[in-house]
Amino acid sequence: MLRIHFTTDDVARVRVAAEPDPLWETVISVFRLRRPGPDLVFGRWHRHALRASRRSDVSMLARLVHQTYFPDFLTPAEGAASLSSALDAVMATPVSRLRTDMARLARTGTPMTPWMRQLAEGDPGTLRQLAGALRSHHDSVVAPFGKDAQAQVDADRGRRARVLLDQGAEGLLNSFRPMMRWERPVLEVDVPQHRTLHLNGRGLLLVPSYLSFGTPDVLFDPELPPVLVYPIEHCLSRSLATGTALSALIGPTRAAVLESLADGRTTSELARRVGVSRASVSQHTAVLRDAGLLHTVRAGKAVLHSITPLGTSLLSGDPR
Repeated sequence: MLRIHFTTDDVARVRVAAEPDPLWETVISVFRLRRPGPDLVFGRWHRHALRASRRSDVSMLARLVHQTYFPDFLTPAEGAASLSSALDAVMATPVSRLRTDMARLARTGTPMTPWMRQLAEGDPGTLRQLAGALRSHHDSVVAPFGKDAQAQVDADRGRRARVLLDQGAEGLLNSFRPMMRWERPVLEVDVPQHRTLHLNGRGLLLVPSYLSFGTPDVLFDPELPPVLVYPIEHCLSRSLATGTALSALIGPTRAAVLESLADGRTTSELARRVGVSRASVSQHTAVLRDAGLLHTVRAGKAVLHSITPLGTSLLSGDPR
């Protein structure tokens, strides 16, 4: 179990990332290749990954991704910006960090090959080779599922946002049961090892993961910016009202848009969820808004749509 200790400032600084981190997903995918998880959730992804992954990439990355540990430098904070920024950070990892992380990996019983020893010493060629393998593996097995991953993450964030509005930050932390349990001022997280992390005012970034399953993941070094990567709850029904009476009445795309608004969605989120362009979503939301089925407001640069009571009644088949 991991016990994360919060101060009052830490509770106020809890954030949920808007999208999966590209390098966390890449590293987790190496685990998922070895342990596919439920076929209903990951079967389609796993079959694709077995076909699409390059043996040389998997061979290199699997050496670094041990069953209970992988080096912190593989998942830098720059992943929140972009894959390219994260890979630049990997290649710029200080030698002291490389040595520390690789020594910790060696203590797990992982044999140190010549290229791994070169990596520990910061050899530029080996770092470029590693960055190339990370990018290649990401592009082969993670990126093809990016749209579905983002749609699922949007749905998860929508549920978390509603809890945050209704119950505040502590309610948000408590919404992750049973894999995490909030007992103020400690968040208990089910992980394989017994560890303690004091945030000391730094806050906590919660990162939703499409490929994670079972238990959350954290960085090993407590001095690094605190990150907790958690598995989202996958939505296994993707029909989005296709073939229903509502679909016949207002059309399948508008029915799908309406059904996707339970927790509110931006135009971009709806486009990913329904699988059409933003321009198409804007046309459909305009029709639904004119019919009194959804409400639209501007939130900064985004346009947020939410379902009205009339829209909810139409979805539920309520004759009133």
